[in-house]
Amino acid sequence: MNESRTAAVHRVEFDVDWPPGHVACYLLDAEEPVLVDAGTPQGLASGTEEATFRAGLADAGYEPADVEHLVVTHPHVDHVGQVPTVLAEGDPTVYAPAGVRERFARDADELADRVRANASAYGLSGEALDREVAAAVESLERDRDLLPPERVDVWLDPGQVELGPVSATAVHTPGHQADHLAYLVDESLLLSGDTVMAPFRPVLLHDGMDDGHTEAFPCAFTALDRLGELSPERVFPGHGEVHDRLEEVIERDRQKLTARLDRVERLVADGHDTLESIAAALTPSVETRRMYSETMSALAHLNREGRIDRETVDGVRRFE
Repeated sequence: MNESRTAAVHRVEFDVDWPPGHVACYLLDAEEPVLVDAGTPQGLASGTEEATFRAGLADAGYEPADVEHLVVTHPHVDHVGQVPTVLAEGDPTVYAPAGVRERFARDADELADRVRANASAYGLSGEALDREVAAAVESLERDRDLLPPERVDVWLDPGQVELGPVSATAVHTPGHQADHLAYLVDESLLLSGDTVMAPFRPVLLHDGMDDGHTEAFPCAFTALDRLGELSPERVFPGHGEVHDRLEEVIERDRQKLTARLDRVERLVADGHDTLESIAAALTPSVETRRMYSETMSALAHLNREGRIDRETVDGVRRFE
């Protein structure tokens, strides 16, 4: 793509029922159209998701069948929701992070066992435990239905990649999701997915309550370091505004991640000693269960760093 073509980036925005209330995907108006992410599936929030997708493409002069290259930053439901629409009407080359292939091959029962073991160790039990295990399995099965692994043509590793007519650098940016890739196009445009979003940072979901939760915070800091080596003219995130403030947003995200760790450490010092108590106190305005995985990740990181202590009482981890 030459400079005049890289500027032609069309944003398609969908409503969602969680903050910040929207998610975006982007169409690169190249010689062969390139769609980066694919919004939300029909019925996730408004019930008009497919119509929104079609209208957004039409505003750029396209329809789903015209998409020749479909690129995924990460396999969350709000980023792969309209993949089936594109596949049903066209025959695009599909690109996804290589780590997703192994993740989608995971046996659902094995995932359920690991989530149950980890969540139990942090004190969840009964209906709350069953709900989190079921949610993890449902997420795996739903996301690989939306993005069928057998339909992915190119599994992308970090580094230089060719997305049809578009030359890009794929940058591994875990933390929000373990396999997440951001794409720097022609050194000038960063399709950042759920990283470096203004004016907020994403929750660190990484791999949820699976075994990788212990690495979410160091992975997120590493992702920011990698993004800090780039110098794009514009950043096109999955949520929030398009911006040209990469350095500023990276520094803000570092501060917010550090503040979250400090806040969890203070709550433990104040006597909150279980996952449930800490997560509830951390964000009182947010449903507690939405903060479980990030809180687990923070506790694991702080314990490994020697900033808090952990003991197991009756099979449950308690912190001090």
